[in-house]
Amino acid sequence: MKLAARVESLTKDYVLGAETVHALRGVTFDIPQGDYVAVMGASGSGKSTLLNLLGCLDQPTSGRLLLGEDDVAVMNDDERSAIRASRIGFVFQSYNLIPQLNVLENIEVPLYYQGRLTPAGRNHCRELAVLVGLEDRLRHRPTQLSGGQQQRVAIARSLANDPTFILADEPTGNLDSATTEDILKLLDGFNAQGKTIIMVTHENDVAQHARRTIRLRDGWVQFDKRKG
Repeated sequence: MKLAARVESLTKDYVLGAETVHALRGVTFDIPQGDYVAVMGASGSGKSTLLNLLGCLDQPTSGRLLLGEDDVAVMNDDERSAIRASRIGFVFQSYNLIPQLNVLENIEVPLYYQGRLTPAGRNHCRELAVLVGLEDRLRHRPTQLSGGQQQRVAIARSLANDPTFILADEPTGNLDSATTEDILKLLDGFNAQGKTIIMVTHENDVAQHARRTIRLRDGWVQFDKRKG
């Protein structure tokens, strides 16, 4: 079984003045390639901290975090940035699109920062726009799009660098129920094609789309259950 990620005894502490907050207290689990995982938990449970660590946006206090064969827990900022750019796609609740860029240009951003925005790369991004149903919106800017359309741009952008996995942080949190279903169908479809998805959500209906649910509580794994 090939792994997208392995988390071993992972901890993360934050020192706030005289107080130390133990955000993660020794979390362990594997994520096989092609898995679809919902990470759940109350505010303060550690789920955002875990997502930041998986996304190479922060460094753990202790433990191991393997992405493929590489232990990113011991990497410096530049090394983690390179991993983040080449292997991870991000989808955020607030979309995080660049307002000055149009749809196609926003999708191209990961390739631009890697110096890979070739004619073939641009065609790849145009194909992703078609896959998420935005072929008639390529020249529109984010302010000219609905929330659902902006999230479609974000999903296409997350796939531009052909990542090892997609990290989705409350991807439907700002959307109505009908648009939520449309976005989840897109994620379901990409998972069916083999993409690994790790999704933070507080909504049970959204988590039902995943094959597996990891619930955190006070920095611990409360349960890790797979459907069926």
